[in-house]
Amino acid sequence: MRDFHLPGRSSVLAENGMCATSHPLAAQAALEILKDGGNAMDAAIAGAVLLGICEPQMTGIGGDCFVLFSPAGCNEIKSLNGSGMAPSLANANNLRDIGFKSIPLNSPHAVTIPCAIDAFCKLSNDWGKLGLDRLLQPAIHYAEHGVPIAERVAYDLAELTETLNPSGREFYLPWGRAPKVGELFAHHGQVNVLKKIAKHGRDGFYKGEVAEDMVSSLQKLGGQHSMNDFSEMEAFYTDPISGNFPKFELFEHPPNGQGATAILLANILQKFPIASMNPFGFERTHIETEATKLAYDARNRLVSDPRVYDATLKMTSDQLAAELAAKINMKSVIDEVSSISEEVHRDTIYITVVDKDRMSVSLIYSIFHGFGSGIASEKFGVLFQNRGAGFNLIPGHVNEYGSAKRPLHTIIPAIVKEKGLIKMPFGVMGGQYQATGHARILSNIYDFGMNIQAALDAPRSFFEKGHLRIERGYEESTVEKLSNLGHNIDQKIGPIGGAQAIRIHKNGVLEGASDPRKDGSAIGY
Repeated sequence: MRDFHLPGRSSVLAENGMCATSHPLAAQAALEILKDGGNAMDAAIAGAVLLGICEPQMTGIGGDCFVLFSPAGCNEIKSLNGSGMAPSLANANNLRDIGFKSIPLNSPHAVTIPCAIDAFCKLSNDWGKLGLDRLLQPAIHYAEHGVPIAERVAYDLAELTETLNPSGREFYLPWGRAPKVGELFAHHGQVNVLKKIAKHGRDGFYKGEVAEDMVSSLQKLGGQHSMNDFSEMEAFYTDPISGNFPKFELFEHPPNGQGATAILLANILQKFPIASMNPFGFERTHIETEATKLAYDARNRLVSDPRVYDATLKMTSDQLAAELAAKINMKSVIDEVSSISEEVHRDTIYITVVDKDRMSVSLIYSIFHGFGSGIASEKFGVLFQNRGAGFNLIPGHVNEYGSAKRPLHTIIPAIVKEKGLIKMPFGVMGGQYQATGHARILSNIYDFGMNIQAALDAPRSFFEKGHLRIERGYEESTVEKLSNLGHNIDQKIGPIGGAQAIRIHKNGVLEGASDPRKDGSAIGY
């Protein structure tokens, strides 16, 4: 039990349904869907689309999603890949010929075809109860009337005012500056788009004047996107992957997401007596840092569109985990690890919902970097993701930019089973950190016995771009020991990631948790 003399929050407990996500208005909208007779899939879609208005720098209809879910009354886990492809005319040689070493973050070359809307339409049709028109009403309402800017949103937007193109500034910075906490944000262009989707389904987005607006806006900037690229974009069902551990089984989305990296990292950490260590001490932090370097190096070399190369078996093998664990030395720091993936970012939303019939949904939805590519369409203000920056321009690499390929994605939903039973849908926001975040939160729970809120509250560290980024929650003595060993410490950082989780207890009680690094909440009834 937490110390009630200190700042913090308790887990939320309920029986009939629960939503946990990064903005309270979205969590509330999801809960209202449940109370109106919708199921967890309905609620997750409604909440996710609304988050594109509540946190426009994090996600939106110009982005992608991945979903894991278990239908009511069973413990089977299904997955849907809602990630988009590069345009059919994409060609790495063309970009190399004009001098690019990587995909420019704020260029049309970084814009892959957004797939989340097709995913939401498919999931609503196949698994929902209320229909897409009902699910989009909360987002339509707030897009029209405005959402008060929350504290974390204002914090993020203050750093992103230069990211947007002229159309983007018009639609997303109507104040002509970064907004202040409590100012209202509305998006009348998105109201029109959402109403078209509510009426016509996916065709309201991927065909007609909305698609024409998106394509023409990208083509004017040099993009090679076509109407066919949009009309043919389709999400697809796939099979989740898993890793077995002594106390739990971790289910992740397969490549092109980095879920296999989370399984690999957890496997590496199993080779060490983590549970005997101080959870925020030197030894655990050093081992996790070195394991992260090695697991992410494997990811960067292997993970891509599985139609090119499916890295699942290699990444989830105990042999690879053992080989990498053997490289970790408690008296030295690993320096020579490749880094060929995307730039630093922390922009994603995650939502999880469990309903009264125990359908569980774990959904993650993103435009990648803050405000994505920064490019918004001229007429409707659809803000495009820059997922194409997840490709590289290395000739012959499995993740090389190319025609109709899906890039390596960092966003990963997860579900945990215990003894074959669905126990906890959860997810971590924060770009590359997500795989490390999955392993760390699970270790907090299963190695150190923390409840799920404490596991999310606990301080974090992450190795990225040559620096060990450490939140200020660590003791100075621990930071000093890590520095003395050779870690390049950086504590002048923003908060690392965010997370949400719902735990299903044996007696049917739902326990929800929401990361204090965000504005969100877990609520139930």
